[in-house]
Amino acid sequence: MSLLLRRLSELCLSKPASVRSSLLLSNGFSSSSLLQSPPCTIIGARRCGPYFGRLIIFNANEDDSTYLEKKVPMELVASDPMVVYNNATVTIGASHGWVATVNKDDGIMRLRDDLNPAASDTDPRSIRLPPLVTLPHCQTQIITNVAMSCSSPEDEDCVVAVKFLGPQLSFCRPARSHSDWTNIRIENPCFFSSRVMFSKKDDIHKHDPVLQRLRFRKLPELPKTKRELLDSCCITEHLVESPAGETFLVKWYRKTAPAPKTINGMVKMQTKTVMVFKLDEKGNAVYTQDIGDLYIFLSKSEPFCVPASSFPGMSSNRVEILDVNENVVVDLSDYSMTGGNARFGAPYSIPPQKLD
Repeated sequence: MSLLLRRLSELCLSKPASVRSSLLLSNGFSSSSLLQSPPCTIIGARRCGPYFGRLIIFNANEDDSTYLEKKVPMELVASDPMVVYNNATVTIGASHGWVATVNKDDGIMRLRDDLNPAASDTDPRSIRLPPLVTLPHCQTQIITNVAMSCSSPEDEDCVVAVKFLGPQLSFCRPARSHSDWTNIRIENPCFFSSRVMFSKKDDIHKHDPVLQRLRFRKLPELPKTKRELLDSCCITEHLVESPAGETFLVKWYRKTAPAPKTINGMVKMQTKTVMVFKLDEKGNAVYTQDIGDLYIFLSKSEPFCVPASSFPGMSSNRVEILDVNENVVVDLSDYSMTGGNARFGAPYSIPPQKLD
């Protein structure tokens, strides 16, 4: 399938005509299954040896954590940065239940299914990616995120994209023999800190990224104190696509948490609110508090959303946020939030997985 850099946007609520960058890549891939695991978040692991632990997850349609028998390497889920299991291996993101790691000694990236609750723990898969190539005046040490065009990098047509801080975007097809990275340099600086994601709804071929200016519509009238609070927040923007092909922009507002301001030496951030906009093909970003039956997941994984009615017990019209020091769920109807601060060594949400 063709690779499409579909949307490159600089998003700014106070300046509707200007747009921060995010990328959608097109793959035309879709699938469905009558038997799927519910979406879940990774909580951690309970140690069962010096280097392994048994995986703990939280299914989105349940009220309590689930303790699995599945063994996982503790280096992938360690929540205490002072405990080092393998100093050479670091996790850098996840997509479709595959966690991306980098070996700091040799710079080699791998995709691993260790943290996927539906994957085998007796035969974990590890896919080595080609050696990275750094373009002139770019860097490949700091990675923004990793995205995949389909559920398995072992699929011959699967494209893996890696976005680096700065102008470089790289992608490859790891299942093909002699696969190498294709590297793209994008000059527009609004792209430099953006994330990349794949879109399933477009199946057209373009070679260059397209800059699209978003026009924000139906913005809420906020009291002065609320506007001042939002203006003082750290804001990140995330694009997510529904199974039906709708595209949403989620603006995530955070501030430094009150004392204690750190957890294990890391600055503790606290979510203040989110705002959701539905995007159309004309570049309109329409504010909404109603995404219907959908439930959006934002984490260090590639963002995704699911229809809540497909998983009995799951609430709808929600945005769940999982970060290294926070897990909250926002009810969009009234912006009430549940959850709070905690340390997560593997802040990844896992989308529904096909079950055999």
